[in-house]
Amino acid sequence: MPDLFDPIELGGFSAKNRIFMSPLTRARAGRDAVPTAIMAKYYAQRAEAGLIITEATGISREGLGWPYAPGIWSDEQVEAWKPITKAVHDRGGRIVCQLWHMGRMVHSSVTGLQPVAPSPTTAPGQSHTYDGKQPYEEARALRLDEIPRILAEYERASQNAIKAGFDGIQLHAANGYLIDEFLKDGTNHRTDEYGGSPENRIRLLSQITERIISTIGGERTGVRLSPNGDTQGCLDSAPETVFVPAAAELERLGVAWLELREPGPNGTFGKTDQPPVSPQIRKVFRRPLVLNQDYTFESAQDAVREGRADAIAFGRKFISNPDLPTRFAQGLPLQADDMATWYSRGEHGYTDYSFAE
Repeated sequence: MPDLFDPIELGGFSAKNRIFMSPLTRARAGRDAVPTAIMAKYYAQRAEAGLIITEATGISREGLGWPYAPGIWSDEQVEAWKPITKAVHDRGGRIVCQLWHMGRMVHSSVTGLQPVAPSPTTAPGQSHTYDGKQPYEEARALRLDEIPRILAEYERASQNAIKAGFDGIQLHAANGYLIDEFLKDGTNHRTDEYGGSPENRIRLLSQITERIISTIGGERTGVRLSPNGDTQGCLDSAPETVFVPAAAELERLGVAWLELREPGPNGTFGKTDQPPVSPQIRKVFRRPLVLNQDYTFESAQDAVREGRADAIAFGRKFISNPDLPTRFAQGLPLQADDMATWYSRGEHGYTDYSFAE
């Protein structure tokens, strides 16, 4: 069996190892959601990863409510991403853009619009805004006549990602955002063709994926799902009944790879007693499967060597260890990250972590 340091084919390109960098919101873009020069340095530093999945990147102003997060709906944003993808490629890395619509997880003070979701619901907790944290607002139900607009926004974003020099995209269909809200019965209370049965709740994911594939090709398209557990108030009562068919549909459509975020009962970023769905998904999705959540080097090696996954995505370890693959390979200690700088501005806690000697 392969291990973490072996290359892997991901549709249209080869990754030099199976140690992937998970998407990590870092809030270093401009207020207009245009990427900044410091982001090129940050991503280039981490080009040792087999694949970099960018921080979640907005497909529209409606869908991007995180302060200082980047977008990819405008020409200006595309131009600002080009030096970032070039910096990664110049260091021999691969990078894909994660496409994001936050659904109900936004605040109108950031977007200027009422949040949208499958049904009128309000997320728990508070939203990050330019004026500090504020309670989430009630989302309105997305109308049927708006679905074509959403599909067109994903099409434009995927086209823009290729124009910007990305190796492909990852469709963010996880973590309690718009597509995940449609997938899970805790947030989808619709009675039309997008609600009720698992087949109906999968429909939006299928249509968006199909549109992206028809635009840039399945070989450039990956998807992220989070089947089990409660993420930002988004929970399904029987995840295997919707996510196994969803994975089978993604296999049928021909996406290049699939990533699953699966917290456990002792998770450091979300906990759940719902068991992982990846063993069942592994049976219906035959292309590369990437797992994510609280993996150590040892547990990641075991997962790949035992065939439970083809690669592992690491998040916070890449924040503070830009040379994570080297540290794994040489058995070097890992540096701790500073949570206070996750969403701060500037280089501190972003590009100033040291490399191993």
